[in-house]
Amino acid sequence: MTLLVNTLIVLVSIVAMEGFAWLAHRYIMHGWGWGWHKSHHEPTDGIFEVNDLYAVVFGVFAMGLFMIGSLYWQPLWYIALGITIYGILYGFVHDGLVHQRWPFRYFPKGGYLRRLVVAHKLHHALQSREDCVSFGFLYAPDPKKLKSRLRASRSR
Repeated sequence: MTLLVNTLIVLVSIVAMEGFAWLAHRYIMHGWGWGWHKSHHEPTDGIFEVNDLYAVVFGVFAMGLFMIGSLYWQPLWYIALGITIYGILYGFVHDGLVHQRWPFRYFPKGGYLRRLVVAHKLHHALQSREDCVSFGFLYAPDPKKLKSRLRASRSR
């Protein structure tokens, strides 16, 4: 029973992280935290960009949950594990697949992975923090609807 509960905690944490990531991306990174995130919307010469500091902050938060969970309340440990798994998925999908920041080069020709890449490329269609679309990282809205929203924002 404990294995089932802990597995559910991890899975719910992974799903909840997509919601948290959407909110953080929309209202922090494209809001008061634009100073760090702006580097992600501009051409970069090096391996790292200032925006990568967000990964450091979230990683430190997860490490804190691992420690508190192992010392005081074990479910926090499994929440931290879900956050960490989400971070790994994010790294491979967003930094690797979408932005090609990893040493492999692959562009999906169809299916959900292509939809994910296209949705995020549409997010980067504007270099400002205003009027962007598609703030999720592992969930991709329909690209046709995103294109329509972009056209509507440009005509204002």
